[in-house]
Amino acid sequence: MNRIEIAPKFNHIAIQTDDVDSTIRWYGDFLDATVEWKLDTFSPLTLERLPGIRKLVELKAGGVRFHVFDRSDHSRTGPPPLDYQFQHLGIEVDEPAHLVELRERWLRVRGSSTGIRWNRDEPPSEIVVDPDGMQSLYVLDPNGLEIEFIYFPKRKT
Repeated sequence: MNRIEIAPKFNHIAIQTDDVDSTIRWYGDFLDATVEWKLDTFSPLTLERLPGIRKLVELKAGGVRFHVFDRSDHSRTGPPPLDYQFQHLGIEVDEPAHLVELRERWLRVRGSSTGIRWNRDEPPSEIVVDPDGMQSLYVLDPNGLEIEFIYFPKRKT
């Protein structure tokens, strides 16, 4: 029997929030994300999987898409830290200077954002460099979701 080759590629990350508009504003201010489309009518399958969904918006920043949605029965709490969950999302940048700019931008946006409720009050990490030269910056979105921005140094071949 021949095995079918499958080469998956990343399409989007879905973010459940209790404040869609604030989340859209933050991703727009921080990553220059744009609204690609909006939905407020859903299939029976979506309504079964996500009871109480009222709005779904796709944001796009570079090659990354975020599907932001709300649910009327949101608990307004995050999962306990030791429960199963995606711990963070890793997004690659092309230059180390992008990490510096993203850290400064996060601080600017956090300081000037009005009307956005923050789930956790933690500043971005410092930029960490590992022994191989990989650099990382960790930030939280207003929902308390962690994003790692990563720079991989070019390898000599």
